[in-house]
Amino acid sequence: MPPTVLVIAAIAAIAVLVLTYGLAARPSSRNVVQQRLDQLVVQPRSLEEMELQQPLGERVLRPLVQRMSRIANRGDSGGVIARADAKLERAGYPGGLRGADWMGVKILVMIALGLLFGFLGLLIGQVPLAFLFGVVGAGLGYMAPEFWLGGRARKRSFAMVLQLPDALDLLTISVEAGLGFDAALAKVVEKMEGPLVNEFRQALAEIRMGRTRRDALRDIVARADSQPISNFIGAIVQAEQLGVPIAKVLQIQSQQLRIERRQRAEEMAAKAPVKMLFPMVGCIFPTIFIVILGPAIITVMSGPGI
Repeated sequence: MPPTVLVIAAIAAIAVLVLTYGLAARPSSRNVVQQRLDQLVVQPRSLEEMELQQPLGERVLRPLVQRMSRIANRGDSGGVIARADAKLERAGYPGGLRGADWMGVKILVMIALGLLFGFLGLLIGQVPLAFLFGVVGAGLGYMAPEFWLGGRARKRSFAMVLQLPDALDLLTISVEAGLGFDAALAKVVEKMEGPLVNEFRQALAEIRMGRTRRDALRDIVARADSQPISNFIGAIVQAEQLGVPIAKVLQIQSQQLRIERRQRAEEMAAKAPVKMLFPMVGCIFPTIFIVILGPAIITVMSGPGI
């Protein structure tokens, strides 16, 4: 058989093979539609799969905190949970915790640190020392969350104070452009983010639900726990009561806040040398003394032997 015929036959066979493979591999329109439906329709999952997809804290720690919070609810007789809820409100409800949940967290940390310190006491000494360590660990576990929560509240309050001048500038510009106070506040909520804006958003939601503007703004003072914000809200409420134009009040408050921020920066700059003194005495000066006095000490110590 001539070679030309063999080449043509081989090419034809390859073409038929490729064509057959292409037709077999091309998905039908029904399969494409089914794939798209599978992507759109969420298949029902079992409860176990849904629980396993949650984070470890939600699957393990959250149930423990809820059990401890039920114990705290039964033992609350002096308004401890209400005071804890007020502290959490000033801190912005970290982790979505409420008063009873926070007491559960404190009890859980107290038990964990008590057991840990007791175990360390057993490793170091005898049972009385382990008991003492356990009591100390339980006390630290009960107080440590309070220190953390207080720091969180102070940090949030300071962030609100830093954000207030910028929010007040935008509020002043919006009011001068012809918007009402509520509409200007909504514009601030739309354009900015932060803890102060979240408080404004909550106040706007309360006003839309029928609460008076005065009461909604005064609640911000209790949650912010900051003197500049208290002064600002007080000026707005007083202007509303006396009928003073809001734009003029906002201009005066903006200028005052700028002055206070500059004074705060000067105060922090004046405190910087005092704060730098401790790391200099503890870290830098010993190194300088070693470099300067080290050769002299070596010379004095080796002097009699020369």
